[in-house]
Amino acid sequence: MINVLFSHIEEKVALTDKDRAEIKTFFSPKKLRKRQYLLQAGDVCRHLAFVAKGLLRTYNVDDKGDEHMSVFGWEGWWISDFNSFLSGEPALFNIDAIEDSELFMISRADYDALTLAVPIMDRYFRLLYQNSLVTKERRLMSSITHSAEEKYLLLAESNPQIIERLPQNLIASYLGIAPETLSRIKRNLALRK
Repeated sequence: MINVLFSHIEEKVALTDKDRAEIKTFFSPKKLRKRQYLLQAGDVCRHLAFVAKGLLRTYNVDDKGDEHMSVFGWEGWWISDFNSFLSGEPALFNIDAIEDSELFMISRADYDALTLAVPIMDRYFRLLYQNSLVTKERRLMSSITHSAEEKYLLLAESNPQIIERLPQNLIASYLGIAPETLSRIKRNLALRK
């Protein structure tokens, strides 16, 4: 399973055999069952998690009890409450498993030690953070400038596996629309085909 992590890293930076051997020592495997929490809002996020298998979600719950999806993480994705992980402040988000999942976990101390011991990992994480910022900016602009149908079509085009693997209510929450609106959009799109 660790090869999934190495493959992901090597999409961004080159690793030597020595790098791989060293990197492996900083991660610990973790399994989550469907609906099991990785993190609950209010706790301090002590680990970054790389998803080797499965699907997780990051979300918060408002005062009315409504869930608001922030991020989905599937194979090859990192997931965490990054602010809490970096600052040590209580997490704003819950993270739980939508499917049975297998993760590789790294603590903050091990993260810092890894980037010193294997300098190319510092570059790898910097590239991830840059990509994450771009993605968040695009999502913000999309939420401001696109209609509900346009948001759905963009999501389906950029992440078709989300559409296939997630229940409709979670997709609607991620897009910031009501499940009924999403049903209407999908019905209208089917009629146009």
